[in-house]
Amino acid sequence: MNMASVLRSVYSIRILGLACYLLVSSCDRDVTTFNKAYFTITFSPDQERLNNFGEPVGVAAGHAAQSPEIQYMSVHYIELMTDSLVPYKDGITLFSAPETNAGGAPAIDFDQAILAEDGVSFANVQLSRIPPGTYTYIRASVAYQQYAVSFNIEDVPVLGTLTDQQGIIASFVGYNTYISTLTIDQKSVDIDANKLQGFWGFESQLTGAAAPYSDIYTGQSPAGATTVVNPIHATSPIPSGSCVITGRFDPPLIVEEGETRDLDLVFSFSTNQSFEWVDDNTNGIWDINATTPESTEQVVDMGLRGLMPTWEWKE
Repeated sequence: MNMASVLRSVYSIRILGLACYLLVSSCDRDVTTFNKAYFTITFSPDQERLNNFGEPVGVAAGHAAQSPEIQYMSVHYIELMTDSLVPYKDGITLFSAPETNAGGAPAIDFDQAILAEDGVSFANVQLSRIPPGTYTYIRASVAYQQYAVSFNIEDVPVLGTLTDQQGIIASFVGYNTYISTLTIDQKSVDIDANKLQGFWGFESQLTGAAAPYSDIYTGQSPAGATTVVNPIHATSPIPSGSCVITGRFDPPLIVEEGETRDLDLVFSFSTNQSFEWVDDNTNGIWDINATTPESTEQVVDMGLRGLMPTWEWKE
C-alpha cells in the first residue's frame, strides 16, 4: 500500500470515528434533555380594566386614556405561588433578568432585557425547577413596554398643530432601570442613569413635510401613580414602586411527580385604556407640544390593567 492509500485509510477511519462520536453524543443529549416550561406573553385591550386591588375601574375624572398597540414587553421576574398567603419572593422563582449597579443603586439592566413580542415564547426553564404541587397564582414583574399611541402635536415650527398622529412610547414601569442609550425607533437619546418607575420616552415619528420636526421627548409620571394589579394585596402585598402584577390560574396549575410533558405558560395582560394622561383641554386626545415640551399633557399611568395566566401541557 502506498503512502497516499495509507493517508486515505487513516482519514476514513477518523471520519468514521467522528461520525460515531457525534451519533453517541446525540443519543446522550437525547437522554439528558429534560422537558421544559415555556413563557409566552399576549396583550388584550378587551380584558377588564382593573385597579391595584383587582377591581374593575374606569378612567379617573379629568383624565383620558387609550389602549395602546404594544410592540414589545420585557419581564424582569416570574414567580409561582401555591396560594394567596405566599409572601413576595417566597414562591418558586422561575425567571429573573439581569440587574446592574452601573447607575449607582441596583437596577434592571435595560441593555440586557429580553424584548418579547405578542404571542412569541421569550424564555424557558427546565420543568424540574417547579416542585410537584398545586399552584393558584403567578406573579410577573413587568419592566418595559414599547407601544404605538395616537396624539396631537401643537406648535410645530412653520406647520402649527398636527392632529391624528402616530408615535411610539418607551414605557419603563419596573422598580428602577439603568438605561445607557434609549433607541425607540429611528431616534436615540443618551440617558446613562437609573430611572424609577414611570419614566417614559416618546418618538413623535412625524412624516411628510413635518418629518424634520420629529423628535424624542421624555417625562416622568408621578410617584405611586402606576397601576400594579394585585388581587391578593391583603395577604401578599408587593413592594411599593414595583410593577409585580399578580394573576390567578383558573383552574389551578397542577404539576405531578415525574411529569414528561412540556408546559406552556401564557401571560395575557390587559391593555384596556392602560395609557392614561391628564386631559387638560378635555378633547380626549393626548396633546404634546413641539416647542415647549413642558406644556405636554402629563402622563400619569402606564400600568397594565390585569393579568390572566393560563397553562397547557404539550406532548
